[in-house]
Amino acid sequence: MLSTLLLAAMLSVGGPAQGKPNLKTPYEQGNGNQTATYDEAIQWYQKLDEAYDEVKMMPYGSTDVGRPLHLVVVSTDKDFDPASIHRKNKRVLLIQNGIHPGEPEGIDATMMLVRDYLQDKKRRKQLDNVVLAIIPVYNIGGALNRNSHTRTNQNGPESYGFRGNARNLDLNRDFIKTDSRNAQTFHQIFREWDPDVFMDNHTSNGADYQHVMTLIATQHNKLNPTLAEYLSGKMVPALYAGMKQDKFPMVPYMNHAGDTPDEGIIGFMESPRYATGYTALYNTIGFVPETHMLKPFNQRVQATYKLMEHMIGTVHRDADEIGKLRQQAKQETLTQEKFPLDWKLDTTKVTKIPFLGYEAKYKPSEVSGLERLYYDRKSPYKSMLNYYDEFTPTVTVAKPVAYIIPQAWREVIERLKTNKVQLQQLQRDTTITLDTYYIADYKTLERPYEGHYLHHGVQVDTRRMPRQFFKGDYVVYLNQPANRFLVETLEPQGVDSYFNWNFFDSILMQKEYFSSYVFEDLAAEYLRQDPELRKRLEARKKQDPEFAKSARAQLDFVYRNTPHYEYTHTMYPVGRLMQDVKLPL
Repeated sequence: MLSTLLLAAMLSVGGPAQGKPNLKTPYEQGNGNQTATYDEAIQWYQKLDEAYDEVKMMPYGSTDVGRPLHLVVVSTDKDFDPASIHRKNKRVLLIQNGIHPGEPEGIDATMMLVRDYLQDKKRRKQLDNVVLAIIPVYNIGGALNRNSHTRTNQNGPESYGFRGNARNLDLNRDFIKTDSRNAQTFHQIFREWDPDVFMDNHTSNGADYQHVMTLIATQHNKLNPTLAEYLSGKMVPALYAGMKQDKFPMVPYMNHAGDTPDEGIIGFMESPRYATGYTALYNTIGFVPETHMLKPFNQRVQATYKLMEHMIGTVHRDADEIGKLRQQAKQETLTQEKFPLDWKLDTTKVTKIPFLGYEAKYKPSEVSGLERLYYDRKSPYKSMLNYYDEFTPTVTVAKPVAYIIPQAWREVIERLKTNKVQLQQLQRDTTITLDTYYIADYKTLERPYEGHYLHHGVQVDTRRMPRQFFKGDYVVYLNQPANRFLVETLEPQGVDSYFNWNFFDSILMQKEYFSSYVFEDLAAEYLRQDPELRKRLEARKKQDPEFAKSARAQLDFVYRNTPHYEYTHTMYPVGRLMQDVKLPL
C-alpha cells in the first residue's frame, strides 16, 4: 500500500504557484483515510476561485436541503460563457461528484486534479481545448448527513455522507422523474453547458477482486451509432490502456451474471433514470467510474485521479473528432424516425475480457451455521471472463410529428420546461384528429421505489380519433435536440416514461359507474339491438367459468360496449400528431 506522503507526492505536481495561497486539500492534510466535508470542499473551491482567474465557481439553483448547487468551471482563456465556449470548438467535460456522498473519492481526487493542472504548465496545455465543469458535491443533503457506519462493506474513509438526499431520494434514480430540486438544477446546468463528455464518480458494491477501478461506459447499443463506434473503438481502449500503464488495470463494472464474477459479466444497460442514461439522450458520452469498495481509500482516490487524468488527455487528443461526431449525432437525432424504448440482453453474443480475481469459496457461517460465500485473498488468479454487452430493442416506436399535451398535466409540462424543451401553445380551442393510446395492460411494483409505485410491461392500443383540445394546451414538435428525451418520456412503453413514473395514474381509475338493478333493463335492450354483442357475451361466458358465474361482470362487459362507458378511462392524454397539419399556434 502506498503511504499517504508518497501518494501526495505522486498527485501533487509541484507546489503552489508563486504568490498563490496554499491549496492543500483536506484529504492531503489528513491521514489518507479522510474526505472533505461539504463545507470544506466549497470553501476550498472558493479559495481556488480567488487564486486563479481561470476558475469561476457559480451557484445555480437550490437543492432539497436549501443549499445552492455549485458549478466550478476551469477555462484557461477565462471565457465562462458556454455558448461562446462551444463556438470556439472547445470540448466541455462535466465531472460530477458526491451523488452518493458515501462514495466520496471523486470529491477529493477532483480537487487535487484541478489544482495540479493549473499549477503544471505541461498538463495545463491540455485545457487549451478542454473546459472542465465540475459539480463539487451533487447530493448536498446526503453529504451533510455524515456518519461512519452506513457504508457497511466499505473500507474507509473514516466518515462520509449518506446515499439518500434530504428527502431520502437516491439522486441517481431521479434524472427523469425529477422529484428533487437537485435534479431540476442539474438539468439547468446540463442543458446550458451541453457537455461533450460526462463523468459521475462512484464506489462499487459486490464481489471481491484485485481491480481498484471498474468502469461503466454509456451502453453502446443505445448510444447514437456514430458516437458508439468512437466510444467502443477508440475512447474506451485509450482509457483502459492508460490505466493499465499506471498499474490500475480496469474491468467493466462487476454486474455479474451469477453469484460470483466467474459466471460472466453483463454490461450495464442504464435507463434514463440514471445519470449516464439521461445524458445519452442528448448525445453526451457518459462514464461512471466505480472504484472497489474494499480497497483502501487512498488507493481509490488515486485511481479516480488517474482515470480523470486519462479522460482529460483523451478528450484533449480527440477534441476535434469528438466535436464533429457529436454534431453528426445531433443531426441524426433530429432526423431519426424510429426510437427504441426497451431492450433485452443478447446472450448469443459474448466476448472475453481479462480479469484479476480472488477465488470464491464456501465455508460454514458463524452466524447461521449454513454455507456462506467468501473470497480468498490468498488465492488470487487471472482469467478470461465472458462479457455480455450486446442488447437488442424489444419495443420500438415511430416518431410523431408532434405531441399534444393538455395543459392540465402541469407536472409533466414543468419537467419539459426544466429540460429546455421547445413548447408552443394553442391559441384557441380546436378539434384535432390524431393517434391516441389506450393503456391495454401494465404491471406495477408491489412496493414503492424511490417514492413511486413504478409501472412496467406496458401494452397500448392505438386509436385514430378526433379530440378536443383547448387554448393553452401544449404542442411539442419533434424537430429539436430534445427529440430522444421526448420520445422516451412521453411514450408510455418507455422504461422511464412519465406514465411509468405515475404522472398519469388518474386515467387508470373510472370516474362513473352504474347501479346494477337500474342498468339490467338497459343492458338487455342493448343486447336485443346488437346481436353481435350478445354473441360476444355468450362466447366469453363459455371461455371463462368465473365470468359466467358473475352477474356484475357480465353487466360490466355490456356496459363497456355502450356509449355510457367513459371514453377517457385508460386513455393516455398525450396525443400523437402523425401528419404536419396547420394548428392555431
